[in-house]
Amino acid sequence: MNIFISSLNFRARKGDLIELFSPYGEVISARIIRDRETKRSKGYGFVEMKDEDGEKAIAALNGAEHMGRTINVEVATSQRREPENPPQTPTQE
Repeated sequence: MNIFISSLNFRARKGDLIELFSPYGEVISARIIRDRETKRSKGYGFVEMKDEDGEKAIAALNGAEHMGRTINVEVATSQRREPENPPQTPTQE
């Protein structure tokens, strides 16, 4: 299960996510999303866990305080990105 965590403290690191989620089961992977140019945290990340462990973690941590901020924890959904400038279809007049 891939878990999305938002409203993270900008000082949070991968190790902080592992420490936060470990009491609920094995953390398979964890990552903080960073800005490509500045390398600063964007305030959100992802944790991967087994389904049953992930469900326990989401139930326990959604709305919890972490590093002084109330975090949102939910199942990550894959979103298909739409092109920024979709091709224009010619109109017939």
